[in-house]
Amino acid sequence: MAYVIAAPCVDVKDRACIDECPVDCIYEGQRSQYIHPDECVDCGACEPVCPVEAIFFEDELPDEWSDFARANAEVFIPLGSPGGASGTPVFTEDHPVVSAFVPSQA
Repeated sequence: MAYVIAAPCVDVKDRACIDECPVDCIYEGQRSQYIHPDECVDCGACEPVCPVEAIFFEDELPDEWSDFARANAEVFIPLGSPGGASGTPVFTEDHPVVSAFVPSQA
């Protein structure tokens, strides 16, 4: 289990979670950030600092954003586990779930 960054982060990308993460497992894409599921230690430090409430423990992810759990895992398939986001450049492409996401105009 790991924490997941979901839809509210798309096109917001506040970096408070990155600054708070003690294990450097939050990576940056073009439109969203992603938590590496194998590097996350489930400490939860990122969740309360997220200003848009986009971070959820995987078991608590709202059903309407369930695809974001897959996106947070699959985006790392070509990269593997580099062992820290700080030395990794911003992803050139987001996961297709994020790329296709259209935020609601509430």
